[in-house]
Amino acid sequence: MRADATDQVEPHLTANAPRARAHLPSGKFLRLSQLRKLRGCEQVAAVCYRVRANGIEFLLVRTNSGHWTFPKGKAEPGLTHAQAAALEAFEEAGVHGRMEEASFARYVRRKRSDPRDASRSAAKSAEKELIVQAHLCEVSRLEPPQEPNRNPTWFSPEKAKRRLREDRTTDFGSELARVVDRAVSRIRRSRTAISTVTRRPQKDALQKVQFIDSGRRTPVRAKAAG
Repeated sequence: MRADATDQVEPHLTANAPRARAHLPSGKFLRLSQLRKLRGCEQVAAVCYRVRANGIEFLLVRTNSGHWTFPKGKAEPGLTHAQAAALEAFEEAGVHGRMEEASFARYVRRKRSDPRDASRSAAKSAEKELIVQAHLCEVSRLEPPQEPNRNPTWFSPEKAKRRLREDRTTDFGSELARVVDRAVSRIRRSRTAISTVTRRPQKDALQKVQFIDSGRRTPVRAKAAG
């Protein structure tokens, strides 16, 4: 794990399968197939991006029904949400990169439940709400995904929003588009903060630091290097 300069300094995870699976609690070893059986209803999404000369691009994948979406899946017991999102990004899109530990957005996904579940009323069995925690992932490289027919593809923010709205309800499509807008804002703020830190001359930073002269008990300005 490492820290990068954003508007808040946050730890990042490497988005690949070996790293994601390595963070199980000490003394507890479970197969991935066992973990998947224990998963709950909360889901995680990896909002994968890269920055090119022409701007930000987002990586979307196909669902089994043909919709474009972010790599996502249910939260894994024994993994943090960020680790689970990194695992989904690797399996569905072949992503290697840096995953933010903290979720930057959340959205609600409505999914049809099994109508044969007699323990629920007819209204509740028809549809259930899943909370999806979205994590930013800066992609460093791609390899062929482990899951077939995902067709990971890069889109500009506007094209990504159009793809996410296709064949979805107006409300859900707009909710997914807002995730893209929030991601763009966060990426731009992060890059601005990094640029400010790296461009600032070292002597300016030293000149702004004040120390207490133990003899005179008065603040004195530090001397600039060089």
